[in-house]
Amino acid sequence: MQQIDKINKKLKCVAVGSMALILGWAVAIPLARAENAPRPAASTHAEATPAAPGIPPESLGVSFVEGSATTMMVEREGKKYLVDLASHNIKEVDEAPAVPQSAQDTTQSQGEKIKALTQEKQEEAKKSKIYDAGDDYIFSLPTGRRLDEHGFYVNFNHRFAFGPAFSGQALGHTLGGLDNFSISSLGIRYGVTKDFSVSLYRSPSTIGRPIQMMAAYNFVDEHDGHPLNGAVRFSVDGENDFSKNFTANIEGIFSRSLSNKAQLYAVPTISFQNRRLVPPENNLADSAPDLPGVNTFSVGFGGAFDIRPTVAIVAEVIPTFIGYREMDIHRPAYSIGIQKRLWRHAFTFGFTTTPGTTVNQRAGTRASFLDDPTADKPSGLFIGFDLTRQIY
Repeated sequence: MQQIDKINKKLKCVAVGSMALILGWAVAIPLARAENAPRPAASTHAEATPAAPGIPPESLGVSFVEGSATTMMVEREGKKYLVDLASHNIKEVDEAPAVPQSAQDTTQSQGEKIKALTQEKQEEAKKSKIYDAGDDYIFSLPTGRRLDEHGFYVNFNHRFAFGPAFSGQALGHTLGGLDNFSISSLGIRYGVTKDFSVSLYRSPSTIGRPIQMMAAYNFVDEHDGHPLNGAVRFSVDGENDFSKNFTANIEGIFSRSLSNKAQLYAVPTISFQNRRLVPPENNLADSAPDLPGVNTFSVGFGGAFDIRPTVAIVAEVIPTFIGYREMDIHRPAYSIGIQKRLWRHAFTFGFTTTPGTTVNQRAGTRASFLDDPTADKPSGLFIGFDLTRQIY
C-alpha cells in the first residue's frame, strides 16, 4: 500500500508541474510578441507650417480665361497666346477670347444658338444694301450665289408632277397631289475657292435618271463693290446614269440687288443636243428612250422679295426662244413659291409647271412630260419644294 501511495504522489507532482509549465508558456508567448512588435517611428517633422503665398500670375504674364478650366492666356513681348492645356495647342490671338461656348451649352439649347446666329446674320444684312440669296435655287433657276471657300452644300428637290394641285378630283384626299409619286433629285456642291465651285446632281428614273456634272465660276460679285453679280457655269448631263443622250450646257447667271430685301435674276442658257421631257416607256427599270438631240436657247427670269427678315416670295419664268417646237414646249415654264431661310438652311415651297431641275430639263414643261398640251396651263400647276443645307 505504501508503495502505491508513493506512486500516486509522484504522478500528482508530475501533473502539477506540467500544468504550471503550460500556463507559464501561454503567458510568456503573448508578452514576448508584444515586446518584439514594431513600434511607430517617432515623427521627424514638426507640425506642418502654412504654405508660402503663391506668385501672382500677372507678374509672369499669365492670365486665366474665365469659365474655362483648360485654357489660359500667356503674354510675351507684347503678343498674346491662347494655350489649350487639353489639346496642347498654342495660337496667337489679337485680344482675350470670350467665354467659351462649352460654358454656356448647359443653359443654351441648340435651337437658341441657331436663332442667335440667324439674328446676327440679319443684323449684318441690315447694314448692307446687298441681298444675300438663301438658296442655290430661286425655284428651278439658279441664284448663282457665291459659295464659301471649302464649303459643302446639299440640295434636295421634289416635284409632284403627276397630279395638279388645283384641278382634278379628290384633291383634299390626295393633299393637292402630295400623295402622288415625287420626282426627287439630289445634288452636292463644293466651293473649291470663294469663286470656283463644282457640283454633282442626279434626278430619278421617272425623268430619265440623268446625272449632271458642273463647274461654276463667279467672276463679279456685289460684295466686292461691283454693280451686279455674275457667274458662268458649264455642265454636262447624261441620261441613264450618264451613259447616253448627253447634253452640254453653258449658262450665265446675272443678278442685281434692289436693296437688301430684293434681288432680280437673268439666266441665259444654251443647251447642245437637248432632249424632250418624257417619262419611262413601261417601267422604271427601262432605259431612257433614244430621242434626237436639239440645240436650244432659253433665258430664265426670276426674283426674290423679302416679306419678313427670313421669309421671301420667289417667282420665275423660263421662256425658250430656240428649239421650243422640237422640245414640245407650248408655254414657258414658270414657278412661284415662298422661301424660309434659317442660318445654313433654306426651305422653298411652291407651285410650278416644270418637272425637271437639271439645266437642260428645267425649261421643259408638264405638257411634254405627260404628252398633254393643256398640262402646262395654270390649272396644271403642281406642288414642289426644295431643301438646301450647308454642311460646313
